[in-house]
Order: sequence, then C-alpha cells, then structure tokens
Amino acid sequence: MRTFIAALLAATIAVPASAQALRPDQQAFRALYKELVETNTTVSTGSCNLAAERMATRLKAAGYTDADIKLFPGSAERPQDGGMVATLKGGDPKAKAILLLSHLDVVEAKRADWERDPFTFMEEGGFFYGRGVSDDKAHGAIFTDAMIRLKQGKAPKRTVKLALTCGEEGGPYNSAKWLVEEHRDWIDAEFALNEGGGGKADATGKPISLAFQAGEKVYQDFTLETRNPGGHSSRPRPDNAINELAAGLVNLAKNDFPVILSDTTRAYFAEMAKLSDAPTAAAIRTLLANPADAAAEAILSKDPGWHSTLRTTCVATMLDAGHARNALPQRAQANVNCRMFPGESVEKVRGQIAQRLGDPTITVTPRASENPEKAAPPPPLSDMVYGPAVALATKHFPGIPLIPTMATGATDGRYLNAAGMPTYGMPGRFGMPDGNGVHGLNERISVAGVIKERDYLFDLITAYAAK
Repeated sequence: MRTFIAALLAATIAVPASAQALRPDQQAFRALYKELVETNTTVSTGSCNLAAERMATRLKAAGYTDADIKLFPGSAERPQDGGMVATLKGGDPKAKAILLLSHLDVVEAKRADWERDPFTFMEEGGFFYGRGVSDDKAHGAIFTDAMIRLKQGKAPKRTVKLALTCGEEGGPYNSAKWLVEEHRDWIDAEFALNEGGGGKADATGKPISLAFQAGEKVYQDFTLETRNPGGHSSRPRPDNAINELAAGLVNLAKNDFPVILSDTTRAYFAEMAKLSDAPTAAAIRTLLANPADAAAEAILSKDPGWHSTLRTTCVATMLDAGHARNALPQRAQANVNCRMFPGESVEKVRGQIAQRLGDPTITVTPRASENPEKAAPPPPLSDMVYGPAVALATKHFPGIPLIPTMATGATDGRYLNAAGMPTYGMPGRFGMPDGNGVHGLNERISVAGVIKERDYLFDLITAYAAK
C-alpha cells in the first residue's frame, strides 16, 4: 500500500500544474501533442511513418475506419518519409472539401547542444519545450485533434481532409509534392490551411499582431561562374576569374530587384501604416501610391523583413574558386540564393541576375530544384476564407489586428498553390522576437498560447466546414 501511495504521489507531482488545470478535452490534446513531439521525425534518424501511424491510431480510436485513413510510405530510397491522409465526409456532396496540411518532419536537434532533451516534451516556466513544438507539430496536433472533435459531433457540410506529410524541412523526398503530383484526389480541396501565418509578440510575450498568410515566395538557387586561361601567379592578368566574379557580385548586391506589390502585400502595408510612426507611415502610403518612389522604398527597406517583402531577393551564399595558391584562377563559382516573389518565373529571375551583374562573361545557371518553376500568384483574400478568420480573431484575440502577410520563406504550400489549390497560413500563434528557438536550440511555445490557438483554429475550421 505504501508503495502504491508513493507511486501515486510521484505521478501527481510529475504532472505540471497547468496540465492538472486543463479540461479533459485539453488534457487529451496535450497527450496527443506530447506523443507527436516525442516521436523523432528528423531526416537522419527519425520516421514520419511512425508519427503518422500513431496519429492514425488516435483517429481510429475516435471512430475513423480504415477506409477513412490512408497511410503511405515515402520513396524507395526514403520509405520512412511517408505520412497520412484522413477524411471526414461532409453532409453535402456538392460542397468542396477543405484540407488541413501539416508536416511531421522536424529540423535536426543534437542533445549535446540543447539544455533539455529535444525529443522529450517538457513544460517549464509557461512554455512547452521540444523539437517541433512550434514547427510544425503544434499544427499537426491541433489539426489531428480537430478531426477527432469534428468526428464526435454532427457531420459538417463540407468534407474535411487532413494530410500529415514529410520532407518539408529538407531531405531528398517530399511527400506533400508527391501527393499533389500522384494522388491529387486524396487531398483535393477548394482551399487548404497550413503553417506560415501566426503573429508577433514583444519580448515580454504581449501580443502585438496576428498574421494571415496568403502567398509565399519560392526558393531557387543559381550558379554563377567565370572561366579564364589562368597562368602563373607571378604574372597577373587583367582577366582574373575571381576578380570578375567578385565585381559582378558587388553589382548584384548594389542593385535591388524592383518593388512588386500584390493584393496581400498591399493589405499588409496598409495595416502596418496604422501601427507605424508618422515618417514610416507616410513612406508606406507614398509607396503604395507609387511603387517606383525610391525615397519611400529606401525608408521601408531599412527593415530587412520589409525589404524582402517588397521584391524578389537574390544573395550570394557560397563561393568556390581557384585550384592552387600559386596559380591564377581558371574558374570562380558562386551560389546565389533567390526567393522569388509570387508570380515570378525562374527564367525571368535568371535574366534579372544577368542584367545586374554587368558582365556577359559570367554565366548564370539555375540549379536543379524540386520547387515549382514559377512562384504561384498569391491566393485571393476572399470573404469566404478571410472573412471568418477576421471575425473569429476579433472574438478570440480582441484588440489584436489581423494582418494579411506574404511568407518570405517557404512551406509545402508552394506545391499546392502552384497546382491551383489556394493555401493559407493560419493565424493564432504569437512568436517572440527571438523566434522561439524554431530551427535552433531549445525550441519552445507558450502553453497558454497553444491552448488558445487550438480553440481559435477549431472554431475557424468548424466555420469553414459549415459554409
């Protein structure tokens, strides 16, 4: 008896106070979230298949049948990089489906570098810690939990689909891309909800703004190369491969790509003008009226995030040159990484790079990529999608503005958008100025924040499914 009481007491002490205060449905969500985070899904040693199987088990416990769930493996070389698609059939066969998309894989995390075990779900100081607690297993857990909660109620009007995929964070195989190309019918929907939105908080955690992401850039690398005959380093020549490439890169760095404004970025800057100081607000209004105004652009581009939001960006990231310390270089090569604005093509950007280099002898070659050849135009900010997000944000986050945004990075939404399936990054999560350790050490997320995000997203999914 004493052993039993001691064990019970130890178990009670081990449960964080916030977990003990949660409602039963929130405790169930926490357990699901914990299981997902503690399933290693890194490309080196993890398995997305295992994570998908564990989420499928939870869905089946909630009443989903084998026919409702498709578990699929990765490629022949990466069989562990698969995932799952689950379907909750709606009551109206004429109403198009909505898709909930989340990637299961996470960035590598070395235990020796972390203060805590990255694959042990921990709660400390009001935060959950662990690799993927924010990117993107919070969404994976919230979306899986939403499918369970929807199953427990009346069938929605629309069919709701859930896709848990692998390969978003790197590696040689991406199952979201595979689904779009090989099994579009499994995930086909009028629109999809994904990561990429969120919000901003200050250093104290106080919410500042919410972000509704509509559109994202596309990643593309280019190889720049110069070649010369070379020769003995004691007899320098004017046509030096390193010098010529360096001069071209300096020209590229000095000449920004032109300002482009989409409906999303126009709406974003219009909202930011309301939150900015008078000189910045004036510059925003000037640029919205005339995107070619250089003075206004210079003021806004002082912010690196805004600089990237306004245009395609291309930056040198790697160099490789020469063959001997005592010889003139016969070859110099650089990698230039571009983030293409929605609607821009690889060939157009290649031409813009060549023009800015100012040297026709520098070759510009796109590197092979799994990304779309063209950055898809941003999905529309329609009343059907954007309207409920605004209305429910007012309810759940009163006084916090909801701002349309374009992601300057990339998500798996690039494949869906390019295939004509509008994909939106959901608001509801407030990131702190340090990025909350995403892709870095000691990744964390606010306990209260993720519970609040769960409530908001469930209401939003329910509203979409009822339309």
